[in-house]
Parts: sequence; structure tokens; C-alpha cells
Amino acid sequence: MCNFACKQRNMRTVIQRVNRASVAYEDQIHGIATGLVLLIGIEEGDNEEDIEWLVKKIIHLRIFNDAEGRMNLSSMDVHAEILVISQFTLHASTRKGNRPSFVKAAEPAIAIPLYHKFLEVLHHKFKGKIKTGKFGASMIVEIHNDGPVTIFIDTKNKE
Repeated sequence: MCNFACKQRNMRTVIQRVNRASVAYEDQIHGIATGLVLLIGIEEGDNEEDIEWLVKKIIHLRIFNDAEGRMNLSSMDVHAEILVISQFTLHASTRKGNRPSFVKAAEPAIAIPLYHKFLEVLHHKFKGKIKTGKFGASMIVEIHNDGPVTIFIDTKNKE
């Protein structure tokens, strides 16, 4: 019988390669130049192991062009900047009806500490500029997708 420890979990992120991006909230604007926008969705069963795996995958993901125009370089290689936005809607379920359900998204009491842990691990492993939105705030996100390149990662599937 499965208990909490074996519950499937899947922290989700949408990664967009950008030539610029910004987030505005509470009369503040935070922006980046060339880099990545990370939209992060946290589920109740997510943990630090998911965070470690996800951060390592993101910063080493080779989605920037090399001199020959091939996606062969990571954010570390090109000294990219990163903008992180919490987004519980990544866990939307549209299985029933037309109104999305967000029951899979972690409650703030669980999600906020995990979001801050994600940022802590990212700051530790990635030495470039990192900007963030504000968890739970109403935000305006402006993304100038470069390519376009958009990658979806789910820690359960590890694809």
C-alpha cells in the first residue's frame, strides 16, 4: 500500500529562452536580458530531491545557439540571466468541464517554502543574474521568446 512517501509528485516548469523578459507587481518591475524565464508549478508531494534534479537540469539544458547556430550551449555557457515566476496554474486539470481545477497544486503553506528552496538552490548553483516575481501576487509577465524555444519539464516524467 502506498503512503505519503511514495506518492507521485511532479514539480513542473515551463522554460522559455528569451531575448528579454520582465515581471511587474506592486509597482515594481524586475527584468532580464538574454536568458531564461522559468514558470514553476509546485505540487504537494514535491521535495528537495525534485528541486535539486530540476535546477541541475535547467542550468545545464543546452538550448542556446553555438557559433554554428545549433542549440548546443547551456545558460551557464552563455552567462544567461534567469527570471523565475511561481505559477500554480501549471497544475490545472481540465479533465472535467470547462473550468480548470487546481487541486493538484500545493497549498501556499507547502508551496512557498519549496519555492524559496528552489530559489536558494538556483542561487547556489547558478552564478548569473536571477530575478523573481512574488509568490501569490498578481503579476504582469512580459516575455520576448527567442526562437521560439519553450521546454516543459515535469520531475515525475523526467523527459
